[in-house]
Amino acid sequence: MDDQAAGSPQDARSVPVCYRHPDRETGIRCTRCERPICPACMVNASVGFQCPECVRSGSGTGHAPTASMPRTIAGGTVVADPRLVTKILLGINLAVFVAVQIRPSLLRDLYLIGVWPPAPFLPTEGVADGEWYRLFTSMFTHEAIWHIAFNMLGLWWLGGPLEQALGRARYLALYLISGLAGSALTYLLASGTTATLGASGAIFGLFGAMAVLMRRLDYDMRPIIALLVINLIFTFSPGFNIAWQAHIGGLVAGVVIGYAMVHAPRERRALIQYGTCALVLAVVVLLVLLRTAQLT
Repeated sequence: MDDQAAGSPQDARSVPVCYRHPDRETGIRCTRCERPICPACMVNASVGFQCPECVRSGSGTGHAPTASMPRTIAGGTVVADPRLVTKILLGINLAVFVAVQIRPSLLRDLYLIGVWPPAPFLPTEGVADGEWYRLFTSMFTHEAIWHIAFNMLGLWWLGGPLEQALGRARYLALYLISGLAGSALTYLLASGTTATLGASGAIFGLFGAMAVLMRRLDYDMRPIIALLVINLIFTFSPGFNIAWQAHIGGLVAGVVIGYAMVHAPRERRALIQYGTCALVLAVVVLLVLLRTAQLT
């Protein structure tokens, strides 16, 4: 009983207190050891803030044993090149774009379409006929130079910081599942004979996750919100011929997965993070099965 009564001041508070200044409440944690730190103890890092002990230790020694290895805010491994996956995704998108320019007929085998329409220049089969791969390949396919330029600019601007904050595996899961969610919602709500393509669903997923991350780190969210609003205005503006379903599907998936990535409690982090990814992916499969049943 005496041991329980001798708890720290933090035990009696609902809001964490700085581990170096127990009289100061704080909502910020060190991105390496995750101990609460107040503004006086925060040291700017490449992502978020670190406590003075983590900064002094460098390699991660000298503080809590659980922080012996540098970790991102989402629990990913800190790596030398925090943009490697982003560069690979850029390369894949650009390679597919070049291939389509060289061989335009390749386009009809890659974009997203539900069923075969009565037109000779479109494929004879679609997702409803078993070509589920189109939900994936359409995420990396672009036809117009302006389309790929805007998407790749968004990927580079949003992808780098997110990859650095989440870690490579979590970031890749966010990108791919957001893109698939955008494809699934497009398949569900758009006309079955409408062909769509582009990485916009995945990019909007990055938008959603970035907003969640900035909120988690208590950054000024006005720039990301303003940019998101501008993109949504273009999404729903007449005359732009944009598949809004992909944007909304990717955005919702990005917010859900991003929230799980940066808010999961440390002791159950991997279970919650990848469990959320699995649940979103299950919803994607359910939407595809539902739409396929309608079209066949």
